[in-house]
Amino acid sequence: MRVGARHPDNQLHRETSVYLRQHAENPVAWWPWGTAAFEEARRSQRPVLVSIGYSSCHWCHVMERESFEDPDIAALMNRELVNIKVDREERPDVDQIYMDALMRLTGQGGWPLNVFCLPDGRPFFGGTYFPPRRAMNRPGWPDVVSAIGRLCREQPGKVEEQAEQLLAVLRTWPDFEPVERPGSEVLASLSERMMEGADTHHGGFGQAPKFPMPPGLEALLAAVAIGAAPTEVFAHVRFTLACMARGGIYDQIGGGFHRYSTDAHWGVPHFEKMLYDNGQLLRVYAEAHRQAPDPELAWPVAETIDYLVREMCGPEGGFFASQDADSEGEEGRFYVWDPAQVRAVLGTAQAEEFCDAFGVGPRGSFESLDGSSDKSVLQQLTTAPREQFADMRAKLLESRALRVPPTTDRKRITAWIGYTISGIATAAATWHRSDWLTIAERAVDFLEGQMGEAHGELMRVGDGERARIPAFLDDHAALLSARLDLFRASADTRHVQAALRLAERICRSFYSADRGDLYLTPAGDASLLYRPGTDSDGATPSASGLAVLGLLRTALLCGRSDLASVARSVLSRYAPLMLRTPQALPTLARAAAIDAGAFGLALIVGARDDPRTHALARRARELMASDDFVVLLETSERPDWLDPAWTEGRMQVDQPTAYLCRGQTCSLPASRPETMALP
Repeated sequence: MRVGARHPDNQLHRETSVYLRQHAENPVAWWPWGTAAFEEARRSQRPVLVSIGYSSCHWCHVMERESFEDPDIAALMNRELVNIKVDREERPDVDQIYMDALMRLTGQGGWPLNVFCLPDGRPFFGGTYFPPRRAMNRPGWPDVVSAIGRLCREQPGKVEEQAEQLLAVLRTWPDFEPVERPGSEVLASLSERMMEGADTHHGGFGQAPKFPMPPGLEALLAAVAIGAAPTEVFAHVRFTLACMARGGIYDQIGGGFHRYSTDAHWGVPHFEKMLYDNGQLLRVYAEAHRQAPDPELAWPVAETIDYLVREMCGPEGGFFASQDADSEGEEGRFYVWDPAQVRAVLGTAQAEEFCDAFGVGPRGSFESLDGSSDKSVLQQLTTAPREQFADMRAKLLESRALRVPPTTDRKRITAWIGYTISGIATAAATWHRSDWLTIAERAVDFLEGQMGEAHGELMRVGDGERARIPAFLDDHAALLSARLDLFRASADTRHVQAALRLAERICRSFYSADRGDLYLTPAGDASLLYRPGTDSDGATPSASGLAVLGLLRTALLCGRSDLASVARSVLSRYAPLMLRTPQALPTLARAAAIDAGAFGLALIVGARDDPRTHALARRARELMASDDFVVLLETSERPDWLDPAWTEGRMQVDQPTAYLCRGQTCSLPASRPETMALP
């Protein structure tokens, strides 16, 4: 295939997004998202292509190589269309609008997302990946582009009708028959539904491809923590976490999780690494370990935090977005090994031991781009202790660093950093690691200083020097949760004050009293077809679900009925859907259980410089679930941010004293860690 030179009207070279700049040399006359592109479409009377992807998306790269770099295909696109490129990680609002459109049109979604629109942005046709010529029951991309151009010229009325009908559907918010808000029983129902799809042989749920889906795992652990699910549920979650950590979806050399497994047994991954997966999974592993301490749940956390600090953290403390699946034009090349490569690093004796333990043989488990299959994805097949291979893994990591690495997308995304702060803070509280807490604190300081949180103008995306794009609901909700989790881990009250500001901003900027619901965006973006509602749970938590969870946690800690009222309004709106399909709304289900009395708080009263006070707090963090709080107060301290109901009648007896509360019930005062118990 000939690779065309950059089109002189390709405007992406001015952008800072890694994904957009990846397309800056295409012969396609790409526009960034904005009103100027649509003005050009109206002027030239051409339909618009909105093409959406992200920097570590494998099939996005494939379509670029096959079609967007081809000068003949690009010339066809430039003649027939006004072409807009969007980074979905920067603009989740645009992605959601057009992904919803594609789901309505075809019932399927994914990336790259290619949607054709009228010059005013109304979609009428779309798809995901298209090959350059008809293949895999998919039409060739040039045929699609030609057909769209011809359809718009010859049957404009038909296109207009299709676009108007689709827009009417997209703008319609679901209405549900009002029912009573569910309580903790919704977590019990969720557990039953999810376990119906449990894969008891390989862990996880369903068959290939298999995603970690942290929001669902967190909901199952929450159900176990409050007694809404039987021990068999925890056993399956623990089995799932162990299978993932020993499988190919986990980077056995460098630590960290890849995005998903292409098979049912977590063996061969899709190799991109996303910050949001790793941040969320830290919290899942930490909570599972808190419930039942287990070395098999500990080393994946330590290794993943090491990986994040080593490869995914900027000098100012902010975490990078992702790492690509491809290097040297081939997916997975950086990560796979054959026996000769292992022997060259470890020598014959150690190589034999390592290859047996990690599944490296003459018949590989991974098919390369050229069709050969002599390389293997590492999987820990032995039950030997992880430490036994520490020296070998370190040598292989040092050797692997000499390979051409996948590209790291160094943009900072507030929501994803928020998930990661929560994960590291929860791990720090679980394993009592002050060094991990420092890492989480540095990251939140980055968001406060460089992403505008301190000035009340939180931004979505930054590159370490400047921030851009106003933050969305998921950014605010993730940062709210991060602040609350940091408070649980540190007892530093500055995080409560910041959480209150974020909670108030969510209610002020994203809540609609008329709808009783939350929007993904603040009001006022004229480039959008409509103001989108929030997304659903998937690889990341629902923005509205996480916001409601954060609002309730803040309200119950601080006695803020106004915040609780907003959260309960959203819970009431989605109550019928939660009762019908709770497994589709795991984060809201966690919130519903907390609202119904599952909320917990440990109050430790004693001098902050007294080691006995901190011993009680340490034990409280072992006993209280990850959504609960641990509050430290001096003997006479009555902070204005804390609901006075928590301190009423609870004082230091004659030494530092702990009270553990769940819902409206609190334990008797305890002065020794070994006597502390949940009510």
